[in-house]
Amino acid sequence: MTQALRFTKMHGLGNDFVVLNALEQMPDLSPARIRRIADRHFGVGCDQVLVVLPAAEPGVDFGYRIFNADGGEVQQCGNGARCFARYVRDEGLSTKDTITVRTAGGVIALSLQADGDVLVNMGPVRWDPPSIPFLADREERSYALNLGSRVAQITVLSLGNPHAVQVVSDVEQAPVAVEGPLIERHPRFPEGVNVGFMQVINRRTIRLRVYERGAGETLACGSGACAAVVAGRERGLLDDLVEVMLRGGRLTIQFDGHGPVWMRGPACRVYEGWFHDEGLGCEGTD
Repeated sequence: MTQALRFTKMHGLGNDFVVLNALEQMPDLSPARIRRIADRHFGVGCDQVLVVLPAAEPGVDFGYRIFNADGGEVQQCGNGARCFARYVRDEGLSTKDTITVRTAGGVIALSLQADGDVLVNMGPVRWDPPSIPFLADREERSYALNLGSRVAQITVLSLGNPHAVQVVSDVEQAPVAVEGPLIERHPRFPEGVNVGFMQVINRRTIRLRVYERGAGETLACGSGACAAVVAGRERGLLDDLVEVMLRGGRLTIQFDGHGPVWMRGPACRVYEGWFHDEGLGCEGTD
C-alpha cells in the first residue's frame, strides 16, 4: 500500500498547486504519481506540484522542485514561488521575511510583504539560444517561427524556464488553443516552451494569456508575466514597471533592462488533506 501524502492546496491568481513537504515525509515523485495527484477527477487536481526540500548548500534556505501536471519536472514557476514562500511561513518552517531557494533553474529570493503579497527576485534574463534552449543561428530579440499556416513573430528568452512571447491585437481573440500547443512542441524548442499571447494596453499595462508547457492554458503564469514584460520592454513597447492583467488576476512586474526581473503578487492557501492512491482521492480538512 502506498503511503498517504499530506498536502496543502494553494493558488496564485488561480494558477493552482499541490504543495508537498519533503522535510517531513518522503513522497514518491515518479511521473505517474505526479500525474495522479494532479488529476482533477481522480486526484487532488492542480496545474503543478511543488515540493519543499531541505537546503543542499550553504547560504540557501530550502530546495524547491516543480512538476507540471503531465509529470514532467520544470525549472521555474513564478506563481508557485510566491505560494512556496507563503507555505514555509505558514508552516513555521522559516521566520525570515526573505528566503532563498534553489530551483532547477537557479537560486531565487522570495520576500514576504506587509500587505500579504510576495515579492520574487526572478533572476536575470537569458537570451542566448542554447541556454533556453532554442534552435537559432544567432541571438535576436524577435524570431520568425513557421507554424505551417502562418509565420509568427516571437521573442524567445529564459527566466530559468523557456518562454516564447508574441504580441496580439486582442488577447481574447488570440488563437491560444490552436497555436499554444503548436509552439509548445515546435521542433525549434527541444525541451518545449511556455507560450505567451500579449496585448499591449499602454506602456504600463498589458493583458496576457499563457499556454504553459505540460499544463495547457492556465489562469495565470508568473514567469510568463515576467517574460512578457521583458519581451515588451526589449521591443520598445513598455516601461520598466508594468501591471499584467491575467485571467486569474493582476501581477506587478519590474525590469530595468539590465538587472533581475521582479514580480509582486498574492499567494493563497486553500485547504489541507491526505492523498491516497488506492482510495477515492483525498480526505480534506480545512
